[in-house]
Amino acid sequence: MSSPLALAVDFGGTKVEAALVDATGGITAGSRHRRPTGATSTADALDASVADAIRAALDALPEGADLAGVGIGSAGPIDIVAGTASPLNVPAWRGHPLVDRVRALVPGVPVAFAIDGLCIAVAEHWVGAGRDASNLLGMVVSTGVGGGLVLGGRGAPSPTGNGGHIGHIEVGGFDDACACGGRGCLEAVASGPRTVAWARTQGFTGTTGEDLAVAHAAGDPIAIAAVERAGTAVGRAVASAANLLDLDVAAVGGGFSRVSPALLEHARAAVAEHTAFDFVRRVRIVPSGLGDEGPLIGAAALVHRPDLFS
Repeated sequence: MSSPLALAVDFGGTKVEAALVDATGGITAGSRHRRPTGATSTADALDASVADAIRAALDALPEGADLAGVGIGSAGPIDIVAGTASPLNVPAWRGHPLVDRVRALVPGVPVAFAIDGLCIAVAEHWVGAGRDASNLLGMVVSTGVGGGLVLGGRGAPSPTGNGGHIGHIEVGGFDDACACGGRGCLEAVASGPRTVAWARTQGFTGTTGEDLAVAHAAGDPIAIAAVERAGTAVGRAVASAANLLDLDVAAVGGGFSRVSPALLEHARAAVAEHTAFDFVRRVRIVPSGLGDEGPLIGAAALVHRPDLFS
């Protein structure tokens, strides 16, 4: 008999994905499915996307295989006690009972829940770019900016489940208004949509992160400036976190993190410029070792490796 599988669910500002993941962090072939989310979607449409992705993933469950549990990672804020999600970039969900909705789709199976940044951090520590790191910051740079922490080799616990959500710390030198009500938040400066929006104020005519990536590769000066601005903000935020937490690694994933290798080069330069402390400068800013599979693997770790979340 095959080893038990986890149903992993990752809910974000652009898409929801579901897949079957084994106890080594491997995704079962043919089980990964994606459905759209987005800022303009209704609550019912979002629920339908979640349900469709889950059902499609479960259709790939091998005959006789055991489903050990469901792990859900969601963009935040979340409430881990209530099992609710209120993703900032998905306004139709405020206090939405995501765990209950998923539990109803997979009755009788244990369901575990965490913020997506924590899932990414644990995944990188488990099988990714941070396997040698005791203190690790996992980051998502995409439609929004999120994060999670591994401290002392374990996911850092927090009362509401939102610990490590680095997207809403203020970054020195920036004053961009954020949807959370703050100013100068990392998400307001460095997320994909906000970086594109800034570039457009400078005369850029593209509308997506993909457009910005193409323009950057072609040497467009506005795109180059936009990526430098975002990367600098990421680096300053990482430096602040490293001052506080003595980090070994910051592993950065998410769609916009791949706009150009220059993004993380600027982040590393910002750390070097930010501080004279050797213990801060030692932090390694690296791309995710798991690519876009990281959030799903981390959600599955809630089932396969609950010890990493304690």
